[in-house]
Amino acid sequence: MKIAQVAPIIERVPPKKYGGTERVVYALTEELVRRGHKVTLFASGDSITSASLRSVYPKCLREAKIKDLYGLNVYTLMNVGEAYQVQEKFDIIHDHTGHVGLPLANISKTPAVITMHGAFDVEMRKIFKSFGKPHIVTISQMQAKHAPDINHIGTVYNGLDMEGFPFSEKAGDYLLYVGRISMEKGVHHAIQTAINLNLPLIIAAKLEKVDLPYFEEYVGPYLSDTIRWIGEVDEAERNELMSKALAFLHPVTWPEPFGLTLIESMACGCPVVAFNKGSISEVVAHGKTGFVVSDLGEMIEAVANINQIDRKECRRHALENFNVQKMTDGYEKIYQKILKS
Repeated sequence: MKIAQVAPIIERVPPKKYGGTERVVYALTEELVRRGHKVTLFASGDSITSASLRSVYPKCLREAKIKDLYGLNVYTLMNVGEAYQVQEKFDIIHDHTGHVGLPLANISKTPAVITMHGAFDVEMRKIFKSFGKPHIVTISQMQAKHAPDINHIGTVYNGLDMEGFPFSEKAGDYLLYVGRISMEKGVHHAIQTAINLNLPLIIAAKLEKVDLPYFEEYVGPYLSDTIRWIGEVDEAERNELMSKALAFLHPVTWPEPFGLTLIESMACGCPVVAFNKGSISEVVAHGKTGFVVSDLGEMIEAVANINQIDRKECRRHALENFNVQKMTDGYEKIYQKILKS
């Protein structure tokens, strides 16, 4: 098949540090190329890929310090427009830009698949229902339940090539939080868990300007020698932190569509303790690879009992259920189904 993969250009593919969607796009693209498909990746010019690369800007927008980074800036629109402008070259267009590419996908003569990597709030449900021609893939069953009226063709769990992730059967004495510092990600709950149990906490996360008020009230005042914010880290450093952590905390306050860091943590042997929001119970096997909890009190209790979890089982679960081959199998079946219809 001749396949276009359209990535966001905020981060490089694969990302240097933060960037879950870009990590998934990279894994999928590389596996599709390995299987013999002719793939073109529409991404930032500094992206690394075995596919043909087309870009409208030489580097990712974060490094270029483009204004309105997450909005409809000129380069984001040009990136999406570039893919649909040459649509006749492809059998199928797989768009990972969500609602940004939706209007163009809706009038595309080439069949378009959009993977929704974010949550469906009221406004997102409205626009996906209004532009109903593209086939929508969700990344969890719970995410799909939040948007019952969309043109849903199937659910494909995210997968990565995690065989090379470091594994440690022996845990360290610290808790770990990775991702983004924001209210919806619930870093303050991770901090309170660590304080209650008198355990060190490492916060390896980025901070956006929009989240500064949250940081100043809920995070900054609690930073200390034991509650440490080390900023964004690259994949190698993050994986090393995960492999040695006592537990990975994911106290989200929003309906998590998937949670890529959960499978990365488990692949390193690190148990996950997460709030039961969105897809969490689909990704974490409660009592086997961690604990799915309802509130802060349950999170504290779960961490206190984390030694009940077998770190080998964490790795087995992640590599067996969320590998890149399984994800690519799912997308290939969807591509074929669309092209046969």
